[in-house]
Amino acid sequence: MITLHDYAASANCFKVRMLLSQLALPYERVPVDIFAGDAQTAAYLALNPAGRTPMLETEDGAAIPESGAILLYLAEGTPFLPDDRVERAHVHAWMFFEQNLLEPNVGTARFWRLTGREHERPEAFARHLEAGAAALEVLERGLGDRDFLVGGRYTVADCALYGYARVAHEAGYDMSAYPGVLAWLGRVAATPGAIDDLEPYPAAAHAGAGGRSAHDRRGAAG
Repeated sequence: MITLHDYAASANCFKVRMLLSQLALPYERVPVDIFAGDAQTAAYLALNPAGRTPMLETEDGAAIPESGAILLYLAEGTPFLPDDRVERAHVHAWMFFEQNLLEPNVGTARFWRLTGREHERPEAFARHLEAGAAALEVLERGLGDRDFLVGGRYTVADCALYGYARVAHEAGYDMSAYPGVLAWLGRVAATPGAIDDLEPYPAAAHAGAGGRSAHDRRGAAG
C-alpha cells in the first residue's frame, strides 16, 4: 500500500488526498507535524532532502516529494492526465503556474491572515495579496467559458489549482470578483470523489510560534 506523509492543514497536502479519493486508491496516512520538526528528522530528510510535505512513498519504497510531482505520478495512466501531448503540456503549464504564482502568494497571505501575522510584515503581506489577486485574475481569464482548465474535462490541473483557490477567501479576497473561478470551484467540488477535509491551523502555527509563515519555513507546506 502507498503511504502519504502529510500535514492536515496544508492545502498542498489536501490536493493529494483529493486525488487519492477521486482515484479510490487505498493508502496509509502518516501525519507530519511540521511545527514540531517532524519534517526535519534525519530519517525524513533521507527520503525528502527538502524537508517538506507532502511526500508519497510507493509500495516499492520509492519516495516522491512535492505535491505537483505526486499528483502527476498518481494521475499517470488515468483519465485525469491527457494522452494528447499538447493537452498534457497545458496541464503541466497550469501546474507550474500554480506553484510559481498562485500558491506562494494566496497561500502565504492566507496563512499570515489566519495566524495573525499580517500586521508583523504589512508591506510584504500587501505584496502577496496583490500578486495573489493577479494570479486569480489569470485563472479567471484562463477558464473563460470553459468548464475545466484543459480539454473540457476535469484533470489533475484542476485538482492542483483547486487546493488554494478554494480557500482564497480566507486570505481576504472577495471571490465575487472572479465569477468564473467561483463557478469552477463549484464544478470541481461536485466531481466524483471530491473531499473537503482541510483542517484549521493548530495553535502552534499562530503568531508567536517563530514569527514566520509556513511558506518561509523549511518543512512547511502552507
